Formats: sequence, structure tokens, C-alpha cells
Amino acid sequence: MLTPARRRLAALAMVLLVPVLGACGFGYQTDQVYQPGVGVNDRSGTVDVLGAVVVSSSDGSGTFVASLVNKDVKNPATLTAVTGPTGVTTQVVKKVTVAPDTLLNLASMGAVSVKGPAVRAGGFVRLTLEFDTGQKTQINVPIVERNAEFSGVAPAIPSSSAKP
Repeated sequence: MLTPARRRLAALAMVLLVPVLGACGFGYQTDQVYQPGVGVNDRSGTVDVLGAVVVSSSDGSGTFVASLVNKDVKNPATLTAVTGPTGVTTQVVKKVTVAPDTLLNLASMGAVSVKGPAVRAGGFVRLTLEFDTGQKTQINVPIVERNAEFSGVAPAIPSSSAKP
């Protein structure tokens, strides 16, 4: 039979051990933004770039896909250029303007083409997105194969005046 002193000691031990055994704390992974997908995010500017990937149907060419979120509640933002490293040619083939306080998904637009020997599924390409607001976002984008998950992505067909 437990004495009152032992009961108090047992209760105190439980109070002290529950936080330790329950893994309570701050800054753990469960407190962080989690993205269960292949794309990458950049939330550093006025325009967030979310779920960015290059969808490639054949080695050497692909379509840049992302969701763009304009956090400015008054002014639109227009994507003016996308540039890549040496040997990678990019072209904005359709005008991309994100209205104020709006999300725009590029998947159905086929707005940005990416070409070059480095564009192969399984790799990465570092792209810089430039907006008319002055924002320049550099992001290391994974290149994925056009499969069932990306079958709805419209291909970007560049004009003949594409520049590296």
C-alpha cells in the first residue's frame, strides 16, 4: 500500500515525465510548413512561387509550372522574364499577370518554355523569375517527367525568336 508521501512523489514524477516523454517543445518539424509534393516554394517576395517544377516530355525541353500568389492587395504583378544558367534557353511565351491578392496557376497556360541539354527528368535547373515590380526570385526547380500527375500541363510552344 502506498503512503501519502509516495503518492505525492509518484504524482510529481508523472507531472515531470509527461512533457519529456510526450516530446513537447518548440521548433520541431511539426511546427514547420510542410509541402507533400515534388515542387519547390519561395515565399521571399511580394509574389510567392509555389509548387514550381519543369515538366519535361522529352530530354532537352520542358514547361515551367508553378502557382504564383500576388500578396500585394493593390497592384498587379507581371512576369517579365525567366532566365536560366548558361546553356538553358527560356522564353515567356504568354503574358502572365497576377492580379492583386490572387493566385494564378501556370499549369494550364503553357506560359514558359525551358530548353537545353540540362533539361532532363530527375535533374534540377536554377531559374530566375523577374517581375515588373522589381522582384527577382531565384529558385532551384526540379525537372519531372510528364506522367499521369502532370498530364494536364499545357506545353509551352516558344516562338522562333527565342533567346538564350
